Amino acid sequence: MDELTVSDGGWAAAAVAARDSYGRLLALLSASTGDLAAAEDALADAFERALRSWPGQGVPASPDGWLLTVARNRLRDLWKSAHWQRTGPLDVQRDAPVHLDDLDLDAIPDRRLELMLVCAHPAIERAVHTPLMLNTVLGFTADQVGRVFSVPTSTMATRLVRAKRRIKATRIPFRIPDRGDLPGRMTAVLEAVYGAYVIDWTTTGPEARQLPTEALHLAEVLTTLVPDDPEAHGLAALVQLSSARQPARLDDHGRFVPLGEQDPSRWDDRLIRRAYAHLHAAHARGQVGRFQLEAAVQAVHCARRETGSTDWPALLELHRALHAVAPSLGGAVAYAVATAEVDGPAAGLARLDELLTVAGDRTRRFQPARAARAHLLERLGRHGEAADAYASAIDLTHDPAERAHLQHRLSLLPG
Repeated sequence: MDELTVSDGGWAAAAVAARDSYGRLLALLSASTGDLAAAEDALADAFERALRSWPGQGVPASPDGWLLTVARNRLRDLWKSAHWQRTGPLDVQRDAPVHLDDLDLDAIPDRRLELMLVCAHPAIERAVHTPLMLNTVLGFTADQVGRVFSVPTSTMATRLVRAKRRIKATRIPFRIPDRGDLPGRMTAVLEAVYGAYVIDWTTTGPEARQLPTEALHLAEVLTTLVPDDPEAHGLAALVQLSSARQPARLDDHGRFVPLGEQDPSRWDDRLIRRAYAHLHAAHARGQVGRFQLEAAVQAVHCARRETGSTDWPALLELHRALHAVAPSLGGAVAYAVATAEVDGPAAGLARLDELLTVAGDRTRRFQPARAARAHLLERLGRHGEAADAYASAIDLTHDPAERAHLQHRLSLLPG
């Protein structure tokens, strides 16, 4: 193998491991100590060493096992320190030597769900439960998580650091809590799984992730953990229906295709059928919630595959119910768009302005709101205002394909 190929393979393998295995490795490392910060530092050191050694020496047969071993060795250096020996108890399983040749990661249980439930412990501030899961278990940066919650990166980073220190200080156990404790933590877990999908759905280019498969997997796992929770089934349906449309999101030339212009024949029929099964399971429980309503919205969009048109009155009713049950910035924008389709763009713009006024300063950097406003102003013939709104939306867009689409729309506005 020539040097260029070895180098390319080493960098690519490290990128794949960071993308697909970060959360699982972090969960394994932190479960033994309850110290998220130390586990993150050790794993970061392992990735740094991989980037230095793999390009020149080749990729090990078990990249994840190599990373776990290096990270554990880094932690053992910490455990051998005088400070740790004075303050930390000996753990035979943790401190026993690990041999790379004997390590079978596939035989080690996936402990990410336990770590997610740790992040939702009552001792941690409720507002940071979901951001902490997105950052620690699913590997998103403070900047990416901050954008989802419309919070400055520095503020989000401070909250995450404080929460990790809290986990260590209170010695929260890394285990699946008792059944009676699960309901109080499940909402944050469901939010995190969906948040992971949302970040991926709105992120391409240098920050691109391949998490739809991961979000799909975790959503399915949750339905087995709490099979009687209708919202777990609703989340699974929501992620599956959204994922089903992903193949049609870009055309053959890589250009962004808005939902209303997508070719339904390119949607994934298997995922749609699976989602409908989850919706039926949720409906049978007789308790409506946020994720079921969002999944129902996606189901109406996917029904265009059979009907050939979108049932906007049904969507408007669903968005009205969703806004009453679980108001959010994204839901407010979708509610306004549905209003525009049923009652006209003027009514939609009035609804958008009303909802965003209530939301306050958080809307200034919420890209979907700027894009929707631009489109509605364009439909009303207010081209000067539409141009300003398009420019604002473009500045806030991190997806190159969507940015190109918005720039094209802007270029079509009359002089």
